[in-house]
Amino acid sequence: MIAKDSHINYVEFKAKDLKETKRFYESSFDWNFTDYGPTYIAFSESGLEGGFEKTDNEIVNGALVVLFHTNLKFIKNKIIGAGGKISKDIFSFPGGHRFHFKDPSGNELAVWSDQ
Repeated sequence: MIAKDSHINYVEFKAKDLKETKRFYESSFDWNFTDYGPTYIAFSESGLEGGFEKTDNEIVNGALVVLFHTNLKFIKNKIIGAGGKISKDIFSFPGGHRFHFKDPSGNELAVWSDQ
């Protein structure tokens, strides 16, 4: 499937124990997992790809919706112009770059690009 600009492309959850989380979703729903080091696992075969990030913090809102856009600088400026606030500036990760923002209600989302 080809990613489209401004579409929801990925969902990311927080997890206390990645090994137990992986076991649970594999056993319950037959999801497939890819390990990306000690703090991140990605899942597939769930209808929408996503991942789990290890955290020791209290999990209040454990889901991060991730949108796709080919031009992060462009969409970042558009978000700021519309009243959004950047909560984590552009950073790289295996497979691309992304940033996080908060909408006017305080919901945090992210935008990623493979560019």
